[in-house]
Amino acid sequence: MLDYRNVDYQMFIRRYDIELENLELPENIIIKMLPSDPLLKDVARSITNIRFKDVTPSVMRAMQMGIPPARIINEGLTRGMDIVSTLYSKHIYHLPEVMMASKIMEIGISLAEKKIPGGRTNKGTVVMHAAEGDPHDIGKNIAGVMLRSAGYKVVDLGKDVAVKDVVRTVMNLRPLMVSGTALMTTTMPAFPRAAEELSRLGLEIPYMVAGGAVNRDFAESFPTGIYSERAPNTPPIVDKLHDGASWEEIRRDWDSITGGE
Repeated sequence: MLDYRNVDYQMFIRRYDIELENLELPENIIIKMLPSDPLLKDVARSITNIRFKDVTPSVMRAMQMGIPPARIINEGLTRGMDIVSTLYSKHIYHLPEVMMASKIMEIGISLAEKKIPGGRTNKGTVVMHAAEGDPHDIGKNIAGVMLRSAGYKVVDLGKDVAVKDVVRTVMNLRPLMVSGTALMTTTMPAFPRAAEELSRLGLEIPYMVAGGAVNRDFAESFPTGIYSERAPNTPPIVDKLHDGASWEEIRRDWDSITGGE
């Protein structure tokens, strides 16, 4: 007769789904991504916890303890915003949290920048807009916040921007990339029109398109078009362009850059 007295029934009823869910708890995600340095951790926490009153003392304390301002920006403030972006992508944080976190980050950056000779280095310029005829720009605004936190200058033309205005701005500024969003299918043809006009004028520039109306197939249906599925995809794509990748290489390596399927 079998003896069941020493059987560990937990082995049979273990809920792996609950364990995986616990790994995705906001606090667990935050802890995993926080910097290891205690001072920089406090800086990042001021952003992830949406604590306006904490950012100034945490940044000042880090500088007083000898941490270089650039490191405070890159490993503390930017890391905190990266965590907020991750929480947003997982639908844990929403637009209000992202916008407040960006304001907190800007306060911290302004403090640290004052101690950097010559100011913070600008990695490049990105022109952003919502398509002609399209009044929806929330996704654009979030992506803009994330690009600024990553060290890029964002020229935001706003919403319902005429193709001719996009083309004129891009020709004048010669940015690293131009990005357009569209939530209405009737407005998304503005993107290939603008890209074609830029090409006719001799400027073959990566043209990122995003928003509910577009998909990857559409983005890659015209020369220079690349796709951003979600706002957090935008900084890693622009980082690749900053490092010298072409729009063809972004298309080819899109899955590995964005973690897409």
